[in-house]
Amino acid sequence: MLTLHRARLVLPDPAAAPSITDGAVLVDGAVVAAVGPYAPVAGARVREWDGLLVPGLRNPAGHWLLEVAYHPDPREELGAEPLSADVPEEQRGPSARRGLQRMLGFGTTAVAGPFERAAVRTAVARSGLAALPGDGREGGLDPLAGGGRLAELVHRPLAVGGPADFAVFDAASVAELEERGAGRCLATVLGGRLLYRRR
Repeated sequence: MLTLHRARLVLPDPAAAPSITDGAVLVDGAVVAAVGPYAPVAGARVREWDGLLVPGLRNPAGHWLLEVAYHPDPREELGAEPLSADVPEEQRGPSARRGLQRMLGFGTTAVAGPFERAAVRTAVARSGLAALPGDGREGGLDPLAGGGRLAELVHRPLAVGGPADFAVFDAASVAELEERGAGRCLATVLGGRLLYRRR
């Protein structure tokens, strides 16, 4: 099935490619079929986004967020932010799944490990997010917090034939996105599937 994601601004590669005003990404199944200026495509479902479409982000604090921090269940009424707390091993898997789901709300499509706990490795593998090597640094759900630069946090550029992993943010430019942070995520697409959409 073809899906055409149209955005006010599309940035296929923050490190090199120019941005495309009124751009679009055509997705065929799980891969990018085309990137360029918007033009209708016969038979394609169209999703229109009022914002900046960029490749999915890499969260360098994945190890801390999934192996050390605890992501409370909403029924616990402890908030949605990760907590630094000792939890029983049987709660690690559910906590990691909640953490991965929350990361999607920040445009994350890849997380940095290492992931040593079996329950966390399983949760990451089932989530579809890419597991990458990392240094185990501490951090939060927003990869852009604390002055993160978009070009340094992109998992991989959007390219024809490559994975359809990207995010759309409520921002008019890269500078605005970096200033406001990834918490302004409107949608995250992973493997061509819309896995997060802000309500």
